Amino acid sequence: MSAAAPQIVLFLVRELNAPIAAAGLFYLTNLAAPVAGYAIGSFSDRTGDRLSLFRLCALSGFIGWAGIALSISSWMPFVMNTFVLAFSGAAASQLFAAIHDDIQSKATVASDDIVSIVRMALTAGWVVGPVVGSWIAAQFGIRVMLWFTAMCFLLQIAPLGTLATPSPEKRPGTTATPLRQRNLKEMLPLLGFTGLFVLVYAGEAIKYGFLLLYMDEGLGLDAATRGAVIGIQPLVELLIMPFAVLLARKIGMLWLMCGAAVLGVLANICFAAWSSAMGMFAGQILMGGVWGVFAALGIIAAQRLLPTAVATASAIFMSSTALSSALGGAAGGLGVAQFGLPHVFLLPAVFSAVAVIGLACMARSMKFP
Repeated sequence: MSAAAPQIVLFLVRELNAPIAAAGLFYLTNLAAPVAGYAIGSFSDRTGDRLSLFRLCALSGFIGWAGIALSISSWMPFVMNTFVLAFSGAAASQLFAAIHDDIQSKATVASDDIVSIVRMALTAGWVVGPVVGSWIAAQFGIRVMLWFTAMCFLLQIAPLGTLATPSPEKRPGTTATPLRQRNLKEMLPLLGFTGLFVLVYAGEAIKYGFLLLYMDEGLGLDAATRGAVIGIQPLVELLIMPFAVLLARKIGMLWLMCGAAVLGVLANICFAAWSSAMGMFAGQILMGGVWGVFAALGIIAAQRLLPTAVATASAIFMSSTALSSALGGAAGGLGVAQFGLPHVFLLPAVFSAVAVIGLACMARSMKFP
């Protein structure tokens, strides 16, 4: 998906002749993803059949991106993203739910490490995908790149072959208790944690919307330096992720994420107040620390906050990035008009500061095994 995400607005404008303002609204259709994710997660927890739903969600991703590649009018990608691709995002959450079930059945002590390794693969995809997507689009055109994305969605089914997750009654070490609908009180800790994650992640939409523009027009940095600044964050993130689980075992998962949110505050202050290439590098390195922790531990924390419905927990947490993008896009657009560059980056600093307080309160009030 990361191959197509940076190119979709360009596709709408150049290939389908959509107005720039209308093309910019495409990402608002991502707001359908949390609704679809919750529906898929709830159904998965009632049936216990994770991998069949994973395959269906992956297939919807193929159909959605193929439909966009075949689009001849600007309204068609909006429809495909709202009603088809909204369900494709649940593929990853179903995979994590299946991994959780498998880990539980084997009672391994390395459960957090296994989840972290798979989460690192997702992060690596977001490092490699934009580079590959840009090259394919430059060499063969954007429509070919969209077909490449569709095929990747289809091919992710292949490694799992015909595996099936056992029903709850058949899993070793579990009792045959009926699955039921979760009530709001049970879900409050998960929803609170997800809301705090949304606040931290909203800064990414603001950053990617305005940081490149600020470095180009405000600081006059050359293209190579701008590319290096953007590229250093995922590199730091991948370096930190293997150690996040080890640190969490020593100081606590929520306390570590609270510290990561503090890094988010400092990173955005660097963007807003340190007007040089070094300030941009410092901010991106700190952001790498933020996402190295949240990427490794976020899904684990979400599942532990709703242990009786891990598919629902996974879907809610992993769909929250759509809400973050919407919040960040709206706040960034209003903030840059009100405060200008680079002071707009103080907004995500405030968001992260609120998340620090919330995570600290959660860390004091609950403990994970």
